[in-house]
Amino acid sequence: MDKPFAITLDPGSSLANKTGSWRTFRPVYVDRLPPCNAACPAGENIQGWLYHAESGDYEQAWRALTENNPLPAIMGRVCYHPCQGACNRQFVDSAVGINAVERFLGDEAIRHGWAFEKPGKSSGKRVLVVGAGPSGLSAAYHLARQGHAVEIHEAGPMAGGMMRFGIPKYRLPRDVIDAEVRRIVDLGVTLKLDTKVANIAEAMQAGRFDAAFLAVGAHIGKRAFIPAADATRIVDAVSVLRSMEGEEKPMLGRRVVVYGGGNTAIDVARTAKRLGAEEAIIVYRRTREKAPAHDSEIEEALQEGVMVKWLSTIKQAAEGEITIEKMALDDKGFPQPTGEFENLAADSVVLALGQDVDLGLLEGVPGLEVKDGVVQVGPNMMTGHAGIFAGGDMVPSERTVTVAVGHGKKAARHIDAWLAGASYAPPPKHEVATFDKLNPWYYSEAPLQVRPVLDIIRRQSTFEEVVQGLDENNALFEARRCLSCGNCFECDNCYGVCPDNAVIKLGPGKRFRFNYDYCKGCGICVTECPCGAIRMVPEEN
Repeated sequence: MDKPFAITLDPGSSLANKTGSWRTFRPVYVDRLPPCNAACPAGENIQGWLYHAESGDYEQAWRALTENNPLPAIMGRVCYHPCQGACNRQFVDSAVGINAVERFLGDEAIRHGWAFEKPGKSSGKRVLVVGAGPSGLSAAYHLARQGHAVEIHEAGPMAGGMMRFGIPKYRLPRDVIDAEVRRIVDLGVTLKLDTKVANIAEAMQAGRFDAAFLAVGAHIGKRAFIPAADATRIVDAVSVLRSMEGEEKPMLGRRVVVYGGGNTAIDVARTAKRLGAEEAIIVYRRTREKAPAHDSEIEEALQEGVMVKWLSTIKQAAEGEITIEKMALDDKGFPQPTGEFENLAADSVVLALGQDVDLGLLEGVPGLEVKDGVVQVGPNMMTGHAGIFAGGDMVPSERTVTVAVGHGKKAARHIDAWLAGASYAPPPKHEVATFDKLNPWYYSEAPLQVRPVLDIIRRQSTFEEVVQGLDENNALFEARRCLSCGNCFECDNCYGVCPDNAVIKLGPGKRFRFNYDYCKGCGICVTECPCGAIRMVPEEN
């Protein structure tokens, strides 16, 4: 920022103790919002828990993390870390590996058996959560901590929702899911498996629930009309991934074609290779750049021998083969048919074209609005029927584990307020600490700690976890790469550079204050603050 004009006075001058016209700007300490925090769909205080992690206090870091997210070991594996895309460190060398440190803390908690502190009192209110996926588990956790009696009704035989039935084991080991679910149950949450809610109004009345949170996952695979012979094997991706949790694995054959370009399509193709398919080919109508799958997932699939037919669409399926038509981009960048066809051998075709939610439990409930296959909710996550809230896949949003966890937390806060006859107002957010507010001169380059990866041979033949975690030394190093954007970490720079001795140290953890009787408004403290925690403001006369 431009330094404001200021007049330097002799400390002995008669004007030195005044704050009048001679100083046009004064420095003030501020807290800005770190960009990683601002980008996190789960609302984690990332900089806050990294602060504890970089000091080696891993349990305190885990407890600070789980104030907002009860599933760090899961999220450290499956979150696509938008926080790192916003990290200011990327403009110095590379973004902080936040996701890797989160996984380390989550795994440490499982290894040491750290448990959540149980609520000190009961509210006397009962809340029904429908669905034990990430959104439902998150809501149950936060509601239980607020003292409410929470009961989760899960239609499936195991908890986890799409984390278990939609994400393969090589990305998310099942013992990790079990451990983090068990910790939430130990908090006092009642989990009822194999309990399908056919009608939400009747279930609430029967259980005498005061409120409900609907978190049913998108378990129904979308279909597409493909002319096919009777003997052609066409299945949907959700069914394939779900069947992987049973004793009998799906029989896809030696040559598998997957139709779609999202993460589910990638997961199915990689799963097919592990099941013994000699060929796993993804057919997608657009380019790699337009594919909804994350690029890291695509890259790992290619490494494992999955092939991709970009700009292609399936026109017909016959026994033992499919016909695809090649596409070409028009002048607006949209794919158009070319009339050029190719035949591919295929023992099975897997449709990975997206998922829908079963909304049957909402029938007969007045006030609910359903649009485009999802439930409409207000800013407080409540549906059109008082006391019934919804989140995750059931509402209009991006369908990721992180977004779902954030929905659960947000809904829990609004449910808690609603049960008390009040409304929840989130605290105002500070301005984001953008890179131009920092002084990167103080930061030397420190390389990103890369997570180890399972070797290709074992990846192609087993369901062992592909991406490994950081060890303690690397996790500690990674946590210390955080720049503490926007928030004072008591580096003493302002204290050391002030030419007028106007900065007063208040003691460890208490930061500093300015003595404006001595401050001349030169702005050196602002320029030299590494993290952008000082701002110059106009002097008030």
